[in-house]
Amino acid sequence: MPQWIEPAPVSVPDELAAWLAEQPFLAELLVRRGFTDRAKAEGFLNSDAYTPASPDEMPDMKPAVSRIRRAVSSRERICVWGDFDVDGQTATALLVEALRGLGADPLWFIPGRKLGHGVHIGPLADLIKRGVRLIITCDTGISAHEAVAYARPRGVDVIITDHHSLPNTLPDALAIVNPKRLPTDHTLYEIPGVGCAYKLVERLYDGQQTERFLDLAALGIVADVAVQTGDTRYLLQRGLKALRATHRPGLIKLMTLAGVDPLHLTEQDIGFALGPRLNALGRLGDASEAVTLLTSDDVVQVEVLAQRIEGLNSRRKLETKYVYEAALHMIKNDRLLLSHDALVLSHPKWPEGVLGIAAARLAERFDRPVVLISVSPDGIGRGSARSVAGCDITAALAEHAAMLRSYGGHTMAAGLSLEAERIPAFRQALGHTVRRLRGSAPAQTLLQLDAYVALDQLTQELVAQVELLAPFGPGNPPVTLAARNLRLLAYRRVGRAGEHLQLIVTDDTGSERQVMRWHEEDASDLPSGRFDLAYSIRTNRFGSESPGVLIEWIDTRETETKPIRLVAEPQINVAGDYRQAQPHTQAALLKDLRALEHDLLVWREAEDAVEGVSRAGLRAAPALAVWTTPPSPTEWQMILDKVMPARVYLFGADPGLDIPAVFLKRLSGLVKAAAKRELAIALCDLAAAMAHRQAAVRAGLRVLQAEGYISFTEDAAGTIALKVQAHVGSSELEDARRELMWLLQETAAYRRYWRGTSNILER
Repeated sequence: MPQWIEPAPVSVPDELAAWLAEQPFLAELLVRRGFTDRAKAEGFLNSDAYTPASPDEMPDMKPAVSRIRRAVSSRERICVWGDFDVDGQTATALLVEALRGLGADPLWFIPGRKLGHGVHIGPLADLIKRGVRLIITCDTGISAHEAVAYARPRGVDVIITDHHSLPNTLPDALAIVNPKRLPTDHTLYEIPGVGCAYKLVERLYDGQQTERFLDLAALGIVADVAVQTGDTRYLLQRGLKALRATHRPGLIKLMTLAGVDPLHLTEQDIGFALGPRLNALGRLGDASEAVTLLTSDDVVQVEVLAQRIEGLNSRRKLETKYVYEAALHMIKNDRLLLSHDALVLSHPKWPEGVLGIAAARLAERFDRPVVLISVSPDGIGRGSARSVAGCDITAALAEHAAMLRSYGGHTMAAGLSLEAERIPAFRQALGHTVRRLRGSAPAQTLLQLDAYVALDQLTQELVAQVELLAPFGPGNPPVTLAARNLRLLAYRRVGRAGEHLQLIVTDDTGSERQVMRWHEEDASDLPSGRFDLAYSIRTNRFGSESPGVLIEWIDTRETETKPIRLVAEPQINVAGDYRQAQPHTQAALLKDLRALEHDLLVWREAEDAVEGVSRAGLRAAPALAVWTTPPSPTEWQMILDKVMPARVYLFGADPGLDIPAVFLKRLSGLVKAAAKRELAIALCDLAAAMAHRQAAVRAGLRVLQAEGYISFTEDAAGTIALKVQAHVGSSELEDARRELMWLLQETAAYRRYWRGTSNILER
């Protein structure tokens, strides 16, 4: 259990208080983060007010740029050598695209996970035979002594761009662009591999037209869990803006499949949706394909790649769950494993590609570094390590280099290999080292509270102030709030596999709020008496609802252990399944239900003949009739979570709007009058009127715009402004139609599944 650190009183300086007179809570939060000066606070909040470091401050920038320009002008063969994680993928894509922009035609190579991190002699020799005369590494190479020594006498120069910890001696490369060569307080010190690549390109382009690469920078920074200070935060702030408006077909398709709304994309969407999908490609497939996905303008090509990534991501989830649960089973059967300050586990059948993900979950759960090792038939164990605050795992591994065949990484994550028979001794040795690094006393996680905020004080305006501090991550943790003396009224499992808990809590004033506890299927540790709740808040854009306040569970502290009442978990039962009935029979059944059920809520969309509510009108009710077939799992889950019914009656009428021509005809009719009067309309309302996802409606609007009938813009709140447009048309029409067709086909497939599955409540 973490130790709560109470929020100390703070004094907001007059200048800061005057500047943020209408946002006093934000001013207090800034002071707690050490920003008492207005100029520094403004630079932290607003990237336009921040002065980034010059790329020339990076070590070896001049020789690197000079050699690349010479290679481009003389048309030498260049190869970008990357790494298979997301940081490496995005850095490779960034450099490849930038070199193309300068007129080069670079090759790229990313070793697979089986080959491992680093620059390997075999593939390097093949590249040299193909005429490569310049190798540029990204997110790798800082320990590539042998590879550099192999390349140089063969007339091949190597430029290393990397951010990993420095070895005792550096490779004899032409240039080593690594921020770890700078002082630790330098604003560039924490930039990841994609940040190094961006700074190199910034100098190659003399600071001109590099904004188009910022979306890639944002992906790599978040996925690599980089510390968000100095230029790293600056690049991420600008990168998120670029990512919300990206024109890359591969990223647009990836967002569609992941259910990410580009307009409201945050660092959490990268961390939990986009990053894991790209990581799945690196862990289970060919990471080189990520470069194609991120740089190609071929819509058909990226469609194939994105669908492949989606399949790999599903496999990643399954394999991660298998490893995680197997590890928990080992610990349950051998509690002595937890007597060590580092948790080291091994198994011959564990898939290497997901060990890092499972290790991270275990490290968070048991508050100690975790090393998971897969032992191959040749007796060699290859593993991934993940750490916790206060323990540099790579430094810890370095102390036992003699026991390892190889290792490398950074403060919080590393990879390693060793002989299987050394694992028990390694477990003992690493545990002793971790104890010394963290201190001899058992470490206790500290939870710093920012403020106490009661449930009835949680407003959208307060959330807006908190979110001005975003993006959050290492170096800028999310705001942690607390509410006192709560009771748990009810909970239930939600998510496709019931992997999350949705709880209803109340305080002494009678205020009730819904709280989400993510990735926690076990409800056995929920408080039964009164408790204080530590939580975070953000804007709730779940499904198609209007923005609200999303409260996320962090921790609890019991204040009264005496049970107040039993915690009930409402069960949803299918009280009637009429999906296969004829339309006239369905209508009669619904009429009877209205007479029998005291408070029946009927959900229907794009159907005027049936009285009911759209997604905007959903409310809690004991009984729910689902008249229209939901367009996707997101809307289906949103319906159940919003209504929380005890009884569900299934009808599943097809709105008949999954055919492009029919869809566009209705959409055109809905927006034509609004466009003539230049009215604004909420995208969520349009989606409800169309019985479709917002992504499909947005794609339909793009088609109508490309056809020359309307023009539209969308603001951050999801409001669509429409105007009549002269019939000019656009070259983007074919791509817009293709995107709409794919989205409608996906919805049609889901509707067929929904109407036919027997496991309708397994969301």
